[in-house]
Amino acid sequence: MFEQLFSIFPGIGTLFIQDPIIAIARIAFIGLGFCLAYLGFKRTLEPLIMVPMGLGMMAVNAGVMVLEAGKIGTLVIAPMVSEPSALIDIMQINFLQPIYNFTFVNSLVACLLFMGIGTMADISFILARPWASITVAVCAELGTFVTLVIGYYMGLTPPQAAAVGTIGGADGPMVLFGSLIMAKELFVPISIIAYLYLSLTYAGYPYIVRWLIKEEYRGIEVDFDFPDVPLKAKFIFTCVAAGLLCLLLPVATPLILSFFLGVAIKEAEIEPYQKLLEHTITYGSTLFLGLVLGVLCEAGTLLDPRVGLLVVLGITALAVSALGGIGGGWLVWWVSKGNYNPVIGIAGVSCMPSTAKIAQREAFAASPYAMIMPLAMGASICGVIVSAIAVGVFASTIGLVQ
Repeated sequence: MFEQLFSIFPGIGTLFIQDPIIAIARIAFIGLGFCLAYLGFKRTLEPLIMVPMGLGMMAVNAGVMVLEAGKIGTLVIAPMVSEPSALIDIMQINFLQPIYNFTFVNSLVACLLFMGIGTMADISFILARPWASITVAVCAELGTFVTLVIGYYMGLTPPQAAAVGTIGGADGPMVLFGSLIMAKELFVPISIIAYLYLSLTYAGYPYIVRWLIKEEYRGIEVDFDFPDVPLKAKFIFTCVAAGLLCLLLPVATPLILSFFLGVAIKEAEIEPYQKLLEHTITYGSTLFLGLVLGVLCEAGTLLDPRVGLLVVLGITALAVSALGGIGGGWLVWWVSKGNYNPVIGIAGVSCMPSTAKIAQREAFAASPYAMIMPLAMGASICGVIVSAIAVGVFASTIGLVQ
């Protein structure tokens, strides 16, 4: 009777024929997926990522069945298939397999997202307080370098430690690109952990800001001149910066080109392309990014012993970057003799525009007259550029480390 029941409902039946640890983990991840989706619905976490990711996590762990030759799996995705003939076969079966292989493993989805981010980046925000923005952004990369060192001494190879360290830049597309370039074997767990944590910055970073910055400083009103820069000058700057960075860091050319192409389209006022990238491309890529990351959260994949270490290192990277960014904010406050709100430092962690929104929200809560969003966006845009430079430097030089 039970055999007949389990054959009708194989998702339940496979729980009884798998390793008990895998079965328990499946149930736990189904529950976790529901929680992530619900927290996205409540706007506690980022809904654009968490809703599709949570549902995908639930589905891939619930929809397990017995396939050909008694193999247990799903009809969703098989991330470890790489042999060409087997890959062609599996792409005719698993419905998300073509998206994974044609957009994820070659970093296309990361580049599409960077094009969209570029169209939302205004160079004028950087020019409002350029040196302050650069200082904060550089300090906010602290978690990347600290995690590289810690990861190496905890047993990871230098490329693996560098790939995990990119989580400290808090830039999802950058993490996807960096892990594919430097540690392809850890791409799946690093990507999942990175996006889970990037969404958790919504919940955790405000507390770090309040802990390190007293209310009287969070409410500082900043005087700055918003420069009226001609479009021609911004367009030329965009092209020159793109060419120079690609010349210096060719390994990061796909991301650098994508970001500055988005900026160039914005500054050239090519409205059809701008609308396409800002809406269709950006939101379409984000939807499939969240969904694919969710279905990569199979219990068997995430029970890899290395995942626990990556979890710890991911938390460390983002926490230290937050400390570094706020430290940079205090440094600029001190140099400018108080004409700078140290809360802007959190925006240097380049989860754009999320950290800039956090900075403005915390400042506004302390004083309704503290308008720091333009400076926070400048720091966040600089953070994106600095993160790209850091990944390019890592990818170019990490192979020299023995």
